[in-house]
Amino acid sequence: MKILAIQNRMGIGDMVIFLPFIEAISKKYQTPISILVKENSKAKEYLIKNKYINDIIILDRTNKSGRHDGISGTFNLVNDLKKYKFEKVFIFNSSLRYNLVSRLAGIKSIFQYPLFEKKNQHVIQAAQNFIKTKLQTDVKSNPIINLNPDYIDQAKAKYKINNNQINILLGIGGSGSTKRIPAKKFINFMEMVTKKKDCKFFLATGTKNEEQSILKEIQESKFQDRCIPLDKIKLSETLPIIKNCDIAICNDSSFSHLSAALEIPTIVLMSDTPLLYGNYSPRMYPVIPDGEETVTHNTLGKEKINPEKIFNLFNKILN
Repeated sequence: MKILAIQNRMGIGDMVIFLPFIEAISKKYQTPISILVKENSKAKEYLIKNKYINDIIILDRTNKSGRHDGISGTFNLVNDLKKYKFEKVFIFNSSLRYNLVSRLAGIKSIFQYPLFEKKNQHVIQAAQNFIKTKLQTDVKSNPIINLNPDYIDQAKAKYKINNNQINILLGIGGSGSTKRIPAKKFINFMEMVTKKKDCKFFLATGTKNEEQSILKEIQESKFQDRCIPLDKIKLSETLPIIKNCDIAICNDSSFSHLSAALEIPTIVLMSDTPLLYGNYSPRMYPVIPDGEETVTHNTLGKEKINPEKIFNLFNKILN
């Protein structure tokens, strides 16, 4: 049986969040399924060998000139999907567009969220209710990414990762400025932890100017000899390094989602996005800004993230 799952949300985080639901479909029908996802999900860099996933089809929508944008793009998508001869599709959204695309692509069995109910839709609960209703299956929010053990060992040797040290991933980047915690907050934490423990820090970030500025400030601190930057290597090569870490401390970014899915305890610094993105996994431990009871869009709390809170939570997790 050929099955497609459509997950059209942007970014790595949402892709990771939806993994348990994709796996549930595969397990129910006892066959790997194909997924339709956006390029910026980076799915091909960490899901290419996932046993529950067959083809990874890229949804080329940029809202401007993507191959699947506009009316002509809709028919391009129809033609692209027709080639696979899918028999079933699971659509993780309420959009009429994907329903029509699936019908025109000749897919007979279409399962989808209720149409036109996107407003105030809870990203995880909606998916859980969908799978429960359609497959009579309860799915826990606990994404896991498995890696080849050989890749983990190779990364350990290449980067001289020592089990006698505390190896810490610092996810210092972020997709938006309001989610990027200032370098001084990370440096203050590093000051505290290195007084008590022998640590090595792996600095994960992107290539945007502000991200590079934060990276530069940390690298030029007195901890430079303890730091290994990861910004110049591919995501697929970064994952085995993360897997060798004892703990991760990350902004709400792709690396917080990936490290938790790699089963690494992950402290998530939540400054300006809904709390659910920092606590949906049992391996996530959110830190919210001082003076706040929760966090959401426009909390704008990056200057109020307290390094002492991070340090105390770090000790609690590792002890």
